[in-house]
Amino acid sequence: MKFFILDDDINVIRILKKIIYDKDLGLIVGEERDGRKGITKIRATIPDIVLIDLLMPGIDGLSVVKQLKKEYPDMEFIMISRVSLKNMVEQAYRYGVEYYIYKPINAIEVEMIIRKVIERIEINRTFLKMQQIFNNKPKVESAKIEGDYEQCINNVLIDLGIIGEKGSEEIAKIAKYVIKKKVNLNNITIRELCSHFTDNPKSMEQRIRRAISIAMTNIANLGLEDYMNDIFVKYSNSLFNFEQVRKEMEYIRGKSDKGGSTNTKKFIIGLTSLCEFLDN
Repeated sequence: MKFFILDDDINVIRILKKIIYDKDLGLIVGEERDGRKGITKIRATIPDIVLIDLLMPGIDGLSVVKQLKKEYPDMEFIMISRVSLKNMVEQAYRYGVEYYIYKPINAIEVEMIIRKVIERIEINRTFLKMQQIFNNKPKVESAKIEGDYEQCINNVLIDLGIIGEKGSEEIAKIAKYVIKKKVNLNNITIRELCSHFTDNPKSMEQRIRRAISIAMTNIANLGLEDYMNDIFVKYSNSLFNFEQVRKEMEYIRGKSDKGGSTNTKKFIIGLTSLCEFLDN
């Protein structure tokens, strides 16, 4: 995995380099202390992950992320900053920052988050390879394909701890329908999907939403117990918005009076993406 470090504090750069090399996380392809120069070097090196400060000379970190994310949507950004203003943190996530870490640097936290981002990159690349293989393979028996993705959907619901919850069966129905009919979820609402299965789509959608909410709470609890738990790593960002999972974790800890929120469509998109290319 290739890293670029963009921070105006040379001591921070040294610490991050030491973490990356000591923990064998990857190769550092460049470093810079000026935002504008950093953009030029990042374009030249095309790293997988950029560790970036918010406040820097030349151009601030938010502007760097906003500009480069448009050019390199698969490039991941981890922001490390002393700035803790809520609106600035929220803006960082909107612009495309994957994680926001507060200074002073905690080496264990940085290592865990980097490993999580690496894991997600590798999962996404695996999905892409699977999709390419799928597109190049001759057609196989549809019954075999159907059995594979149905099992995958059930396995995910089991991992999330909601297989017995009201709404889980309906989540499975929706996901199977989307995969089988090749539904473009950008062109249809969840309620419209529910209307294919019931005369009361609003109630079905509510049951699905409650089941997904329980799933996020279960994932958040796993993250509290073990930040590197395989299930937590796999699903906390593919099925949910990680920032919302983190809010749920803070709520469970008693450090917030409001938990995270779920996005039903993101969940269904993530679930179908995990399972639609299984054909063996």
